[in-house]
Amino acid sequence: MWCQRLAWLLRWRRGSTGHRWPWLPWGPGPVLAVPARCHPTVPVSPHCAWQLHRDHLELRYGSTVMHLDFVWLRDHCRSASCYNTKTNQRSLDTASVDLAIQPQAVRVDETTLFLTWPDGHVTRYGLEWLARNSYEGQKHQIMHPRILWNAEIYQQAQVPSIDCRSFLDTDEGLKEFLQNFLLYGIAFVENVTPTKEDTEIVAKRISIIRETIYGRMWYFTSDFSRGDTAYTKLALDRHTDTTYFQEPCGIQVFHCLKHEGTGGRTLLVDGFHAAERVLHQSPEHFELLAKVPLKHEYVENVGGCHNHMIGVGPVLNVYPWNNELYLIRYNNYDRAVINTVPHDVVRRWYHAHRTLTAELRRPDNELWVKLKPGKVLFVDNWRVLHGREAFTGYRQLCGCYLTRDDVLNTARLLGLQA
Repeated sequence: MWCQRLAWLLRWRRGSTGHRWPWLPWGPGPVLAVPARCHPTVPVSPHCAWQLHRDHLELRYGSTVMHLDFVWLRDHCRSASCYNTKTNQRSLDTASVDLAIQPQAVRVDETTLFLTWPDGHVTRYGLEWLARNSYEGQKHQIMHPRILWNAEIYQQAQVPSIDCRSFLDTDEGLKEFLQNFLLYGIAFVENVTPTKEDTEIVAKRISIIRETIYGRMWYFTSDFSRGDTAYTKLALDRHTDTTYFQEPCGIQVFHCLKHEGTGGRTLLVDGFHAAERVLHQSPEHFELLAKVPLKHEYVENVGGCHNHMIGVGPVLNVYPWNNELYLIRYNNYDRAVINTVPHDVVRRWYHAHRTLTAELRRPDNELWVKLKPGKVLFVDNWRVLHGREAFTGYRQLCGCYLTRDDVLNTARLLGLQA
């Protein structure tokens, strides 16, 4: 894994500058602190202490112990000459920073760290800002708060659908919808006129529509007009879409416009809930699924549609600094030949894949929903797997894919953590 915490390798002796921490080891060894001119000039709060090293500042603030590289501290300076607060962009040329830079003076008061650099420039950091933005702070923070669910948990939560008019006309309705979507990975808008045009209006409320090889807004029937099992009346096992894209589509929109027949319920499974169970029960399987890259492939030669798409990535994708899962790429239909790892890894991968599949197929994880005209379903395609039971008769759906970045952007502008 990236960014693993380094063990203490150095010992210090009396004479190092800065506040000595009682629990730091002291003993014979080289003096690696910067010259004695670097010392605190203002008493520091009891919950804050610091120690200078050759290439970084070690800062304890509350319960967080941070290791702040000197180049990092110079590069992230938020002074007027280094950072444009109007555009929220860096002005400092990072390539101009001396990679061996050390501060000439360091001072810490109750709320702020002050560093004076060799050219006289002064950098100020709020201690709270450092605690939030340091590696040590980030690895204990969750990027995307979620509620993991199985069928019982979701049903007991009684997550409301949002009325179309409230969704389209008010920020309150839009915010409630997005909060539900961010927490559960699925959300519904009801009382939508069952047409492709009205479905597009609803979809565009939260994001730009992502045009793909399937078009912008698509109609979905069992006429096998595309070379995909989804365009049949057959049952579909749980899966995520567009695994064969280098970046799978972020959000999928479904609206059943008409169904004259039986069956056809939609299956929804929280992939993150299943993956979390694998992590606790078989951490070695979780790690393997997060490391082994796989190819997914879509080859189509039907009518006038000719496509050959290939996407590469592991089944589970995690942020390396906090091991938070952010994407599941699971589609047994479109998984290509496994030729990206040697034979001694392949069998172990199959065992790991079987463990995850067993969790995904647990009946208590299956949420079955009957889509009806007027009720639009939004699915987080990076998290929630969907499927379908076989059906009879004529069934027509419309929908689209949405750009994930724009959905998250809309949520953040409404004050949500996304």
